[in-house]
Amino acid sequence: MPTVMAHHDVRDTDLWLSSPKREEFFGSLGVTNIRTFVDPQNPSRVGLLMDVPDMDAVNAAMQTERASDFMEYDGVLPETLVILVEA
Repeated sequence: MPTVMAHHDVRDTDLWLSSPKREEFFGSLGVTNIRTFVDPQNPSRVGLLMDVPDMDAVNAAMQTERASDFMEYDGVLPETLVILVEA
């Protein structure tokens, strides 16, 4: 199971940190061990580490309206999203 790192910018860091939507979305895909990070030099830049059992399922889910809605709720700026997969 690869570990995945994602980073992006958000409109409101406190909202993003406290949002239940991340666990709801990724948990439904079997993703576990989700950890959140904030750039101390730029708090609107945040990141995640997570263990992903099926990268194809996550990639497909990220293209859905549901993902878009969850990112909007969390204040994610989708154009800044970068996903890195453990090699």
